[in-house]
Amino acid sequence: MVSYDIVDDKRRLKIAEKLEDYGKRVQYSVFECILDDEKFKEIIEELASLIYDEDSLRFYNLCENCLKRIKVFGAAEITKDQDVYIV
Repeated sequence: MVSYDIVDDKRRLKIAEKLEDYGKRVQYSVFECILDDEKFKEIIEELASLIYDEDSLRFYNLCENCLKRIKVFGAAEITKDQDVYIV
């Protein structure tokens, strides 16, 4: 899970656009991303270079047990890894 609080509108938009490449927006400034270690390093490198001291960017690593304990209410649903079949 990635959340952010970016002061500058232009940087905020750039961060959001980058995050859309990696995951699903679940709240205005919160994304759920299912990433392997390589993609996790990649996203950190890309986003960290865009952050200034007055900004906040947070990554929350959720273990398998944590994912099972997530409670969602209303129309929302938990982001799941998509099974991919190549035929």
